[in-house]
Amino acid sequence: EPDFDASKIGGFIVFIGTSAVGLNDLKATPLGSGTPGVEVHTQVVEQILSQSFLIRPDWAPGAELVFLLALGLFLVWVSHRRSAIWGAVLGALAVIASVAVSWTAFKGAGLLIDPLFPLATALLVYLADTLLAMLRTDAERRQVRTAFSRYMSPELVSRLADNPKQLVLGGETKRMSILFSDIRGFTSIAEKLDAAGVTRFINRYLTPMTDIILEHRGTIDKYMGDAIMAFWNAPLDDPDHARRACEAALKMRICLEDLNTAWEEEAAGEDKPYKPVGFGIGISTGDCSVGNMGSEQRFDYSVLGDDVNLASRLEGQCKTYGTDIIIAEATRKAAPDMAAIEIDLLRVKGKERPERIFALLGGPEMRGSDSFKALETAVADLTRAYRSRDWAAARAAIGVCEANASSTVCTAVWTVYRERIAGYEASPPPDGWDGVFEALTK
Repeated sequence: EPDFDASKIGGFIVFIGTSAVGLNDLKATPLGSGTPGVEVHTQVVEQILSQSFLIRPDWAPGAELVFLLALGLFLVWVSHRRSAIWGAVLGALAVIASVAVSWTAFKGAGLLIDPLFPLATALLVYLADTLLAMLRTDAERRQVRTAFSRYMSPELVSRLADNPKQLVLGGETKRMSILFSDIRGFTSIAEKLDAAGVTRFINRYLTPMTDIILEHRGTIDKYMGDAIMAFWNAPLDDPDHARRACEAALKMRICLEDLNTAWEEEAAGEDKPYKPVGFGIGISTGDCSVGNMGSEQRFDYSVLGDDVNLASRLEGQCKTYGTDIIIAEATRKAAPDMAAIEIDLLRVKGKERPERIFALLGGPEMRGSDSFKALETAVADLTRAYRSRDWAAARAAIGVCEANASSTVCTAVWTVYRERIAGYEASPPPDGWDGVFEALTK
């Protein structure tokens, strides 16, 4: 301006520039994205005049590298010995400390020490190590889950993995089906084998039997030598638990036949004598308590109840009646489509109330056959005549049963009744006899 007083800027270095956006002299700097270019010039001249410069020391790259390595190794060490949260907390403290040191050096001595690159690199190291730890932990969990699936049902393992709070003592009352299975004459079999041979035999037997139970949604409770205890309708609800238990037992019968065929062929190849292996299975259905049973130090997911004992007793009575699968009346009612015939009114050892017991012969296909219906009718005539002391009619009904029985699993049952009838004819039962047979053994 013509009237400008030049004395006002005397002795000063003056910069003239623009700050308008449209004049394209706005520059991005660490102080902002739109710093006027003329201000950059003034900052440069100010540093020259004041001789106050920001210095990047020669030792700064080395110090940053050492800090990066030290922090990275420290985070790796912490994450392997402590949780990831501890690593995050200590890492955050290291970030605060490094930024504070860098800022103090900048403000107090004008030194440029970069804290961001080492911190970013250390963060990547921490994230990578945490990711590897997560993958490693996930692999270990899968390994543990697979291992425990060999001890209990996969459904139970998944349920406990999803809700670990269930790992406490206690149970719930549920309507369940329980199965007991035991090899007949296992002691005599074991006497002919060494310890390794017994182990191979048991493993070869238990493996397919376990697969069958699990395939039918059963839960293995425990192994007791050559015996198996399993149950249905826990931990997952299964409204068809009685039928699945019966189907599993029938499949186990077929599996044992296949095993016997293989064992017989092996014995023939080794020129050794062979004796078929048999088993007994007892199945009962009723209200039981199921859950984690045991002590605070160790417990199992198991089932308790009167019907558990009944299933065990029924398995033992397979030896008495010469059949391989006996089911309780409640199981028969819960699985009416299965082919089962009544074989006795039995009071098992340790129980006061008699139990109608049934021999399981087959599945729904057999249940609908004419031969089974005829057998069922003949068995009804037999039990009615027997319990009314009509020994002649009972003996005649036995003949009809034998004529209509397409399965050999009940052959010994007819022999049992013939022997009883002969005994009662020689020594009649007392007055008030209701046809109940007292089991003297378990």
